[in-house]
Amino acid sequence: MSSRSETPIAAINAALDDLAGVDPAYQTVAERKARLTAISQVIAKAEADRLRVLAVSEDIAIETGARSTAHWLAAETRDGIGQVRLRERLARIGGEAITAAMGEGAVNVAQAREIVEALARLPKNLDPELREKGEAYLITEAAHFGPPELRRLGARLLEVIAPDTADEAEYQRLLAEDRRARAATKVTIRHRGDGSSDLYARIPTPLARRCQTYLESYTSPRRGPTGGALGDDVDQLPAPRRRGEAFCALLENLPTNALPKHGGTATSVTVMITLDALRSATGLAETTTGDTLTADHVRRLACQAGIIPVVLGGKGEILDLGRARRLFTGPQRKAMAIRDRGCTADGCTVPAAWCEAHHQQPWSRGGKTDLADGKLLCPFHHHRAHDPGWQTHHHLNGSTTFHRRT
Repeated sequence: MSSRSETPIAAINAALDDLAGVDPAYQTVAERKARLTAISQVIAKAEADRLRVLAVSEDIAIETGARSTAHWLAAETRDGIGQVRLRERLARIGGEAITAAMGEGAVNVAQAREIVEALARLPKNLDPELREKGEAYLITEAAHFGPPELRRLGARLLEVIAPDTADEAEYQRLLAEDRRARAATKVTIRHRGDGSSDLYARIPTPLARRCQTYLESYTSPRRGPTGGALGDDVDQLPAPRRRGEAFCALLENLPTNALPKHGGTATSVTVMITLDALRSATGLAETTTGDTLTADHVRRLACQAGIIPVVLGGKGEILDLGRARRLFTGPQRKAMAIRDRGCTADGCTVPAAWCEAHHQQPWSRGGKTDLADGKLLCPFHHHRAHDPGWQTHHHLNGSTTFHRRT
């Protein structure tokens, strides 16, 4: 370290050592408020100096043999490479105005990132003076707003600095953004081998928002169950778990007759199960994809579209391939919705639109697919109706109750 920078940095360290001796527990609220604000400004100024040094330190990577100066610094300071690379990027393209504002403690790293990204989204052919005007505007607003608000202001920056061309530029930006999003769209599924799978998706934001709305409708606290074995404890579960259960319910209730055909037949899964296993409380079934399901899972799915049960005899002969009238028709479901109004489980308030049609007499035991034998249950109570640990009771008034088997 050169003597010119060594002295002020040593002074900063000494001052911080002195500050560590001031116990905040003995300070007043006003003193702690002032201390927190001042320390934040000191940190912002220190960040600005680090950016200034990073901006002219590409030779450090050459001297040390590191992949980049950011990688060297991350290793030296044991900091996350993502954070250091962010600072390196800000140092490279942030500009003097942003660095100066950080040096004054007026802009922090998170705010600087939003300002830089907003400026990067401006049209390439924009007048440099207008770009500088936009930069100055966002730096000024950083005194009043945090990173999320600056992101929203940055998204509409053209309306402030060039209102006459803002609409056309915004249209072109959104068009290009949509093309990039479509080109980057992907879904990957990895089967973990423990009964669960990892699903990763990158899709255009408007579609992601729509999916988010669907999942939130399933997890609405006023509407209760989300489709898994959650019951009345649904609101106590972590949000990711609630969304996961809602996503499962959404998939299980997709109208498969409206989906594109796959291999010449309607989109469906074929499940092979022996007659004895289908009627057993602990029976197992195998899908054509090689997965194993419990018999109660098959019985529940057999009430819905999307599964073709192949019932086998003792010697493997096919006794039944689906059944012509296994699934309730659209008109039958509408009639049930009018009659039942919603889930028939006692005390449940889930509306008919979110319910599944259930055979009172199980399909596996010869139940008929007619209106008299069908009733609506929400996904949670439909799971319970096919859970061998619970006894289902259908009452003359149309309600359904459940009691745990002992």
